[in-house]
Amino acid sequence: MTTSPVSNIQIAPSEILTGVSSAAISSPAIGKPMVSFRSVTKRYGDFTVLDGLELDVSAGEKVAIIGPSGSGKSTLLRVLMTLEGIDEGSILVEGESLTHMQGRNGKLVPADAKHVRAVRGKIGMVFQGFNLFPHRTALQNVTEAPVHVLGVKPAEARDRAVQLLEMVGLGAKLDHYPSQLSGGQQQRVAIARALAMRPKVMLFDEVTSALDPELCGEVLNVIRRLGSEHKLTMLMVTHQMGFAREFADRVCFFYKGRIHEQGAPGQLFETPQEERTRSFLSAVREAN
Repeated sequence: MTTSPVSNIQIAPSEILTGVSSAAISSPAIGKPMVSFRSVTKRYGDFTVLDGLELDVSAGEKVAIIGPSGSGKSTLLRVLMTLEGIDEGSILVEGESLTHMQGRNGKLVPADAKHVRAVRGKIGMVFQGFNLFPHRTALQNVTEAPVHVLGVKPAEARDRAVQLLEMVGLGAKLDHYPSQLSGGQQQRVAIARALAMRPKVMLFDEVTSALDPELCGEVLNVIRRLGSEHKLTMLMVTHQMGFAREFADRVCFFYKGRIHEQGAPGQLFETPQEERTRSFLSAVREAN
């Protein structure tokens, strides 16, 4: 497999992820299941985008999700973040269901909004579009949610936001507005904003697809350091095969709403077992 050129782009250590302690980010012990999909089905009208999906992700595991367009990759992240509902099955985060809760009689009942918020609060997501508030500075974008959603005191939220922005190499850009930042810098603000909510699980949905190779390298270096130093549980939908191979503990190839093949990066990229996987990877090589 040809390594994507962006995985070789180097950013000076002083520019990325400096001056942050491991206590700034949740670091669950590896091994305990953090996320579970149980027979999850999601439909859009007559189109089944997730088809009885089964997937367990251990705490601290880094999973790359690859596959053709329309195979259900981004929908997987969206239903985990409760941006979309599911039609069948269940999703659990640290053993707690996103869709059901224990009622007064001890039986499972549909989850109320408070329960969903509590479970979803363990998850952070970074999107392909940066989704920053255009009239807020980088610092304000990172501070806003902890204050208004978590009830963190403004001074405490500001201190943490400064720390996180320094961590992603933007300590000199605290007072810059999104329009004054490059695409890579905006995406790094978005990563800091997600981390400000102290998630245990981080989701990345094609976060580099709108960036040119140099800016792409900046963002991937941030994610690389998060994965190696802080052991967050990560699910990443990506078209960057070189980065997936280097970064992930496991790669899942999606096709028609299911995991068609999965395995360690070296195994899946070098000796895929399924013809559909081989065909997809061959097409990616030719495109690159």
